[in-house]
Amino acid sequence: MPSGADQHCRRPMKIIVDDQIPYLKGALEPFAEVLYLPGVEMTPALVRDADVLIIRTRTTCGERLLKGSAVKYIASTTIGTDHIDAEYCRKRVIAWSNAPGCNAGAVCQYVSAALFAYAQKKNLKLRDLTIGIVGVGHVGEKVAALCDAIGMQVLLNDPPRQRAEGSGAFTALDRIQEHADIISFHVPLNPAGEFATWHMVDDRFLKSLGKKPLLINVCRGEVFDTAAVRTTLVGGGLSGVVVDCWEDEPKIDLELLEKADIGTPHIAGYSRDGKANGTMMSVRAVSRFFQLGIDDWKPTGQGWQEPTSIQIDGQNKDQQRVLAEAVLATYDILADDRSLRAASGSFEQLRNQYPLRREFHNYRIEARNIDKTALSALAKIGYRMS
Repeated sequence: MPSGADQHCRRPMKIIVDDQIPYLKGALEPFAEVLYLPGVEMTPALVRDADVLIIRTRTTCGERLLKGSAVKYIASTTIGTDHIDAEYCRKRVIAWSNAPGCNAGAVCQYVSAALFAYAQKKNLKLRDLTIGIVGVGHVGEKVAALCDAIGMQVLLNDPPRQRAEGSGAFTALDRIQEHADIISFHVPLNPAGEFATWHMVDDRFLKSLGKKPLLINVCRGEVFDTAAVRTTLVGGGLSGVVVDCWEDEPKIDLELLEKADIGTPHIAGYSRDGKANGTMMSVRAVSRFFQLGIDDWKPTGQGWQEPTSIQIDGQNKDQQRVLAEAVLATYDILADDRSLRAASGSFEQLRNQYPLRREFHNYRIEARNIDKTALSALAKIGYRMS
């Protein structure tokens, strides 16, 4: 990422903010003129005299938007970077930042809810299954820890990390294709190069599967070749799919949605905690760059409450049922699935008006008749324990 502030920036600065970014109003107004508007309405004319853009993935920052502008800094409140043309920004000396790991807890919560909902639907014991986790960054590490707490066999694939750290903890992708009952994807979108992930799951990938796994996409829609995944699913080559990230959003493939076990409108990372983290990281980044003196800024107004209690009686329940009860009490993933199916043409509206959920650490388990192994698993997942 480019660095170094332009000390001769005129005052007041002008900052344009995606109006769907929460908890931000009031933070930067003492230092700048701040304009809030929908991300899709950020046009070259509007950003021409802006010094800073604070955005989500819906705003693509490249030559088309930035040419001739005064933009010096772009802060994305999301973990992704594929909506920012890093090479163009480098040439134009435009600094930028993203918010890696800000919503990792929320995505992990989503995956856990998907696993337990799917297991209930198919009458499966997760402890008997092998999951391959492709991409072991902030999110992948949390998902791996979750699956280990559940008791699943976990295979990790991350070629960049394997190159840097050695092969000890990692598994080749072809072994995951051969042995995994579930494959969950947590990779960035790299269009080309040695670690390309665009259409990673294509016809060739799918024909190399040793089993008929469940596929989970909670990273980027373009990691899936939609046509290939749909054809393989319809032909019985997959046990199922869970899709939160879609190609060509918001115009999603309705046939894939119809056939999917779970389909949601790109909201896996949408928690209060994740949104607050992304906003905080972005404000702090802007502060450091322009030396505003609010490098330790924290958001307010999230409406935090005391931890919500979840009462679970483990009498005559195995560990999976106890864990499923706890997880699904925090997040009803099937309600989001039903909402998208009922209004698939309102993908963007469902996403923008999503009622942010709370992550595991905001809940306290009040347990009865639960053995130590299950209690330990609940603690590892992130719950507070009474």
